[in-house]
Amino acid sequence: MGTSYSQPSSTPVRWFNDFKANLPKMDDKVVVVTGTTTGTGFIAAGTMLGLGARVFVLNRPSSRADVALEKLQKVNGAEKVTQIDCDLMSFDSVRAAAEKVKAECSESGVNVLCNNAGIMALKDEASPAGYDVQMQVNHLSHFLLTKELFPLLEKAAEKHGEARIVNHTSEARRGAPLAREYLEKNGGNLGGDGASMFFGGARWVRYHHTKLANYVFTFALDDRLRAKNSKVKALCAHPGLAATNLQVTTNQDGGMGPFMTKLLFALIGQSGPDGTMPLLSACCAKDAHSGTFYGPKSIGYGVPVEVKPEANLLSNESRDLLWECSEAAIGESFSI
Repeated sequence: MGTSYSQPSSTPVRWFNDFKANLPKMDDKVVVVTGTTTGTGFIAAGTMLGLGARVFVLNRPSSRADVALEKLQKVNGAEKVTQIDCDLMSFDSVRAAAEKVKAECSESGVNVLCNNAGIMALKDEASPAGYDVQMQVNHLSHFLLTKELFPLLEKAAEKHGEARIVNHTSEARRGAPLAREYLEKNGGNLGGDGASMFFGGARWVRYHHTKLANYVFTFALDDRLRAKNSKVKALCAHPGLAATNLQVTTNQDGGMGPFMTKLLFALIGQSGPDGTMPLLSACCAKDAHSGTFYGPKSIGYGVPVEVKPEANLLSNESRDLLWECSEAAIGESFSI
């Protein structure tokens, strides 16, 4: 199976084309997506552009982001896609990006906020604010972005009858309940850089808590939105085992081994487009209700279906802990 993993597995596309053909049009809709240089974010952004949406892509400045933007501009015209610099490792960068979105969308509002970007099983390091780098990028900065853009979501919901906040979790959400230490300023002191063959070790424990945070955030949002009879919906998705650059980056950082990565994709993997179907279901599916969780039908792969939420991971204590620690991290209250 080779000794390196320098590009995503060449897994064939099985269901995506038929799925895409049945998605509703998104004319007059405004979508904000984080992390669109490659993988599920790039595919989701391109698909929604093709459906007629105006799409804002939020990425850390890089040559990869510029190349991805050029490709997206060819989907439905350069005027339909706008790139905004947003480094999720920095709260200041997130706030600056949010201000630019507000300026662009003050009249239209935002119909879909797709919190897609993520990093996986990286070294035990602190963000500039002191948090675990994975928690900063995967959850805390998305919590802040959601808070900042929530008035625009409410504006679009009043105009169109609904708006959506979509969070991207993973199978790694499964495991121990959410723990406070992973949400606080303990970056660089959360177990070190161990990574076992079967996705164990401190790198993967930290990743688990970030993906669980995405999951718990969705349902904590849903609680608050329902209590206020809001027309804004909170939804969640996971991609199964989708072949994207996420695994490439993790291999390069020492969090995964190439042999095990290739073996898993041979057994239960699916293509990047197929892995994007649950995310697009959450963003686009007609009549989706708040609190819906989408994932592949089978373990790792398959057509998207509604997944029953795991109550043991979504206790009221976890929801309250998530909100308390996230507000403390951004230094602001987020009231629905």
